[in-house]
This record gives sequence, C-alpha cells and structure tokens, in this order.
Amino acid sequence: MTSPRRERREPESGPGDPERLYVITGGPDGAARAPLDLVTMVVSCTEPTPTVQPEQAAILRLCRAPLSVAEISAYLSLPFSVVTALLTELLSTELVESRAPVVRAAMPDRSLLEAVMHGLQKL
Repeated sequence: MTSPRRERREPESGPGDPERLYVITGGPDGAARAPLDLVTMVVSCTEPTPTVQPEQAAILRLCRAPLSVAEISAYLSLPFSVVTALLTELLSTELVESRAPVVRAAMPDRSLLEAVMHGLQKL
C-alpha cells in the first residue's frame, strides 16, 4: 500500500506579488517617469476607456476629485513606484492632470504688520 501523494500548491499572487507588479508597470522599459512625489495632486480629465489597464481605470475613477499620489497608492494597495509608472502613462496620454500642492503663503514679518497697524491708527 502506498501513501497518498501530496501536491504542492503555489500561493496565489496577491497585490504585492513582484511578478504582478512587473506586469502592471510593463517592466523596466527605461522610459523616464513623470516628476511625481507623494503630495502631487492628480485629477482625471476623462472617464476610463476600455483600452486602459484595470489599475489605470481604477485611478481614473478614483481621481474624479483631486487626490494625492500617496492617497492613490493607499486606496489601490500598490507601491508608490508602481503608481508613478501608471500615472506617467496616463499623463503622457493626457487622461489625467497633475499639479504640485498649493503651498500656503508665508506670513509677513511681524514688524511689517506692526508698522502697518501703527500707520492705520495714526489716520
């Protein structure tokens, strides 16, 4: 009598599987990536078309309202580098727009404010 043979099962690929990420980004094609950082705001210009990748379609749906690259990465559970590769392709086809976040203006010098206040009081 022989013992039953056990078959080894390969684990299913999850969202962080390197092979899956390689396929999503198209591999190292050497193309330059868009200058995006974690706080760059992205907004979609159009609805997803049937020709875009599922991940890119998800980005287009997510970015109906402006989102940062960090938020997109978190919502899709994809690494920042993968999201920037997908966004670079979307930016080149003008399906999304990006802009740096709005930086608050620096407060004027306190002495300048006091001088203006004293000048207004003298009027």
